[in-house]
Amino acid sequence: MSRVYNFSAGPAVLPEEVLKEAAEEMLDYKECGMSVMEMSHRSADFQQIIDDAEADLRDLMGIPDNYKVLFLQGGASTQFAMIPMNFSKTKNGVADYIITGQWAKKAYQEAKKFINAKVVASSEDKTYSYIPDCSDLDIDDDADYVYICENNTIYGTKYKTLPNTKGKTLISDVSSCFLSEPIDVSKYGVIYGGVQKNVGPAGVVIAIIREDLIPTEELADVPTMLQYKTHADKGSMYNTPPCYNIYMCGKVFKWIKAQGGLQAMKEKNEAKAKVLYDFLDSSKLFKGTVVKEDRSLMNVPFVTGDKDLDAKFVAEAKAAGLVNLKGHRTVGGMRASIYNAMPIEGVQKLVEFMKKFEEENS
Repeated sequence: MSRVYNFSAGPAVLPEEVLKEAAEEMLDYKECGMSVMEMSHRSADFQQIIDDAEADLRDLMGIPDNYKVLFLQGGASTQFAMIPMNFSKTKNGVADYIITGQWAKKAYQEAKKFINAKVVASSEDKTYSYIPDCSDLDIDDDADYVYICENNTIYGTKYKTLPNTKGKTLISDVSSCFLSEPIDVSKYGVIYGGVQKNVGPAGVVIAIIREDLIPTEELADVPTMLQYKTHADKGSMYNTPPCYNIYMCGKVFKWIKAQGGLQAMKEKNEAKAKVLYDFLDSSKLFKGTVVKEDRSLMNVPFVTGDKDLDAKFVAEAKAAGLVNLKGHRTVGGMRASIYNAMPIEGVQKLVEFMKKFEEENS
C-alpha cells in the first residue's frame, strides 16, 4: 500500500501514528475483548476514554476551570442555530456578526431565524480575500455576543488579531485552525469547531463554553438536544455520543502533546506554510488569492488564471499522489489544506510538482 499526500480541506489527513495505533486496537481495546466501536458509552472503559480526552485537551489549550468542554454531534452547522438559541438573552436578542467567508455568512443567516442578527463588518466585496479592520466596529450596545469564523477554510484567511468586541462576548468557530497554535481561551466566551479538519474523524464538534453563559434553567422553547445545558449537565453523554470519534480525537490530543504541544505545532505549521507561500510569491504561473497579512497557515488557495490549466494541474497532481487539491467552486483554482498531520515532506513534494508543472506549461 502506498499512501498519498492528502490536501483535503476536511475530512482531512490524520497522523499516521494515530491511525496505526487505532488499527492495532481495532478488535481488542486494551484487552477488553471488543472494539471501541462496540463499547457501551456507559462502560468504565469509555468513561476513561472521554475523561482522558477532555483532560488532555484542557492541558493542551490551558482551558480555565470555569469553562465546560463538550463533545457534541450535528456538525458545526448545528451550532449556527444553537448559539443564538442559547446565548441570546431574549427572543428579540441582538448579536453582531463579522462575515469573512461562507461559514460565517451561513451562521449569520441561521441566526436571523431566531434573533436580530446584524453584520458589523464583511470582506464579501473582494471575495473574502482579506480580514476587515475590526479595531473599531459599530458594536450594538445591546449585543449579546460578537461572532467570527476565525480561519476561513474556503478562502484561506485567518484573523491575526481578535476583533475589539467592546466588552461583548466573543464566539469563534475555529473548525479549521483548531489546535494549530496556542490561544488564550479566556479571551473567548465560546470556542467551537468540527474536528474533521484538524483533530479527528468527522462526527464530533468540540465546544468550549464559559460556564456563566450556559443557561441555568431549561429553555422552554428550545429542543432538549439543542440546549448546551443538556449536554453540560450530563458530561456530553445525555444520549449516545460519537464514541469512536471521541476516542480518535483523544489519540490526536496525545499525539500533539508528544510533538511538543501547541507552540511546537505552530512552529511546524509556520515552516510548512512558508515553503508553499514562498514559492507562490516567486512563481510566474501560480498566484495566491489572499492578501499576505491575512494568510492562513492551514488553507492555501491558489490559481493559474486559466481554468483549463487549473483542471490539468489538479488531474496531474492526483496522478502524482497529491490529492484533493481542487479549490472550492466560489474561488476556483486549487487549495492545499496543510493541517497539523500533513508532514512538511508533503508540502515540499507539492512545491516540487508545482515547479515542474510551471516549467512544462509556461
